[in-house]
Amino acid sequence: MKSSAVLISGAGTRLGKLFARHMASLGYDVAIHCNSSLEPARTLAAELQALGCAAEVFPQDFTQPFDTDAYLASVRRVFPNLRCLLNNASAYAAAPSAKTDRTLLETQFRVNLVTPFLMTASFANQIASEHANSSEDHNAPIPQVIHILDNKIGYHQYQYAAYLLSKKSLAEYTRLAALEFAPFLRVNGISPGVTLPGETRTDDYVQWRLEGIPLQRQGQDKELMAALGYLLENEFVTGQILTVDGGESINQVGRNHENYPGGSE
Repeated sequence: MKSSAVLISGAGTRLGKLFARHMASLGYDVAIHCNSSLEPARTLAAELQALGCAAEVFPQDFTQPFDTDAYLASVRRVFPNLRCLLNNASAYAAAPSAKTDRTLLETQFRVNLVTPFLMTASFANQIASEHANSSEDHNAPIPQVIHILDNKIGYHQYQYAAYLLSKKSLAEYTRLAALEFAPFLRVNGISPGVTLPGETRTDDYVQWRLEGIPLQRQGQDKELMAALGYLLENEFVTGQILTVDGGESINQVGRNHENYPGGSE
């Protein structure tokens, strides 16, 4: 029996690379999407191939319009047993709305919302057609889409206006798509906190962030992989977002009488 395959967008670097390695360790063949990180993606493919995993690179610029049906069809020609779409690619730029121009706004939304929206719909249509025309056991594992979000969706950080609105919208789409495409496709999300801080973040900044996390530490790669494993294995879960952030996004007590510096006045 052929191995199931996963398509991971933005798999050439950072979290995407970790997800790719983990999926390969679970026995999946891996379709690696990349845009500017072509050489790291090729290096990753060679690494996975050396471990006995089938892995190929499928470049595509998500900042520009493209035919998601055709793109997924090209992946499925190589990996016909594609069973998981992991929408991980992300564009990240800080700017309040007053300093957000049209180019920045459209890039953030195209990469973070429009493309995963269209990719999910294309994947769902292909899976639905396959499901309807297949004589195979319909009790086989249900295909799944997993969106990688950001624990910032729990906040109203206007300093990241376009980025945050695009990710909040993707979180809502996760729930909408889960309803639309059930029962033949599951759609879930993972919302990471401080696990892989950007390379430009200083140690002082990271420590400052950790002070706001109830569990008082940085997340570990294995904890995100455990969240991924849970979504892959539990077939009674759809429309859910697993927040893996040590409680940071619920640490919003707000101002109230009991924490008022003026005491009982």
